[in-house]
Amino acid sequence: MTDSEVQKLYQKYNLSSKELPKIKKEDPAIAKLQVKVGDVIKVERKSATAGKSYYYRVVIDG
Repeated sequence: MTDSEVQKLYQKYNLSSKELPKIKKEDPAIAKLQVKVGDVIKVERKSATAGKSYYYRVVIDG
């Protein structure tokens, strides 16, 4: 996510990076992404009821 998207996310949900779930930089699910510690990633999942649902994770050193 871009910095502006992250700021909008924090404002919309009144969050900080400390409150987001974490994902390790070495996690195989994000291995092909060029992420750095502190980045926020948006995960899209299929949902039977909502169609799509989004989850956010902050990258940590693992």
